[in-house]
Amino acid sequence: MDVLAEESWRQLLLRRPADAEMSPLYGPLIAPLPGNDTSFVLGRLAQSLDGFIASRSGASRWISGGADLLHTHRLRALSDAVVVGASTIRADDPQLTTRRVAGASPVRVVIDADRRLRPDYVVFTSTPPATLLVCGDDADGPARLGTADVVRVPRAGSGLDVEAVLAALRARGLRRVFVEGGGVTVSRFLAAGVLDRLHITLAPMLLGEGIRGLAVPAAPSPDQALRLGWTVHRLGDDLLLDVKLRRAGPVQSA
Repeated sequence: MDVLAEESWRQLLLRRPADAEMSPLYGPLIAPLPGNDTSFVLGRLAQSLDGFIASRSGASRWISGGADLLHTHRLRALSDAVVVGASTIRADDPQLTTRRVAGASPVRVVIDADRRLRPDYVVFTSTPPATLLVCGDDADGPARLGTADVVRVPRAGSGLDVEAVLAALRARGLRRVFVEGGGVTVSRFLAAGVLDRLHITLAPMLLGEGIRGLAVPAAPSPDQALRLGWTVHRLGDDLLLDVKLRRAGPVQSA
């Protein structure tokens, strides 16, 4: 349990915004947002040193350590919505709630473009917090899946229109968005150019093979690649890369 758990994580940051430990990582998440038509979007992945977010079987517990798990719960406590893809739900059946720090749990948002998930996963059977299932506007089915409200948005390629997803969340007052995984979902938000921040945790392990993390359109050569700036933070035995992206724009293919 976080030693600061007696006080809401968000309230603590607001009260001590200049704290040297907190401000670099968490200050941007609570900064005022300009206008009502903007979002702050943070993507997040934990991976092995050789770039895998899960083993070949799909197992991802636990690539990173306890300090990184605490970091994830801090991010949830500072967010209005936490977004994951259907594969993450199938693989981990996560709760997606804030438990290791004090503070409210974000609205859970599950992206399932073709609406193939069963209604018996935790996010569809438990409340609070609320859950939204976001699918394609041509997907069949009723207006609810278990306890989740269904939100339909236009498609874009093999997935969903990411800007339309964010607009649908803003219409519900959800402007601080934490894209927690998996690799496909974070990569689509990154490729669409809507991420303001990207947190990548590197764990000191070698998996050899498995499920890759980020996948973006290929650059023709290193000198034409999108070069990013980052700061590095220790999380126990892990390293956290805090990548500033605002506003990098869509990642272009060759």
